[in-house]
Amino acid sequence: MPKTDYIELSTGEKISILYEDRSVLAIDKPRGWMLVPASWQKTNRNLQMAITSSIAAKDFWARSRNLKFLRFVHRIDADTTGILLFAKSLGAVSTFGDLFESRKMEKTYLAVAHGTPKQNEWICRQKLGPDPEQIGRMRVDPREGKEAETAFRVLQVVGNQALIEARPYTGRTHQIRVHLADSGHPIVGDEMYGSPARKELGLRAIGLAYQDPFTKRNVQIRAPVEEFCRKYGFQAPQL
Repeated sequence: MPKTDYIELSTGEKISILYEDRSVLAIDKPRGWMLVPASWQKTNRNLQMAITSSIAAKDFWARSRNLKFLRFVHRIDADTTGILLFAKSLGAVSTFGDLFESRKMEKTYLAVAHGTPKQNEWICRQKLGPDPEQIGRMRVDPREGKEAETAFRVLQVVGNQALIEARPYTGRTHQIRVHLADSGHPIVGDEMYGSPARKELGLRAIGLAYQDPFTKRNVQIRAPVEEFCRKYGFQAPQL
């Protein structure tokens, strides 16, 4: 039975599959989907619940793979697009989760930020913690925050916006968003952290690289960048 190169949900929405092997499946997550347990009922945009329901309904994309289980290994923000890794078994959830926890998973993002950074490359190591004044918001907290590290590289500048490659070495909530805002260059569309522009959030997960813990093979997963860059007036970079 031929496999589709996308997940088709009961709503008819199709989500591109970027990579797949015996243990994992990576998708190109669209904007607006939340990553919360399937039991969380506070939104109709619960991606885990939508995928779990589709598998249970034996929709063709899942049936063609004889797929019984799929669970996200890590999270990206609801308004961030791009690579999201799912595991095909509970064992794989744990094993691949350990790659993220132990910082053996290389993550690459593209961010569109306000202003022109003074440096072409820099590393931000500001510690991060919850903002006690706003639920769900993070802040720089040098005393009680957790260690966080992100490497930034300016790829292009057009007008008063910069296209920046971000490589987070840790995985704190909203890490790239807070670190860029703290650098004086909030991400376009990120009203929570200081962007004045009412646009879509200019943040996309474009790369994952790791050594497969089962096969020991080096794996690189890439997401398309052309449409994202064009939307904000940039040329797609050669990465």
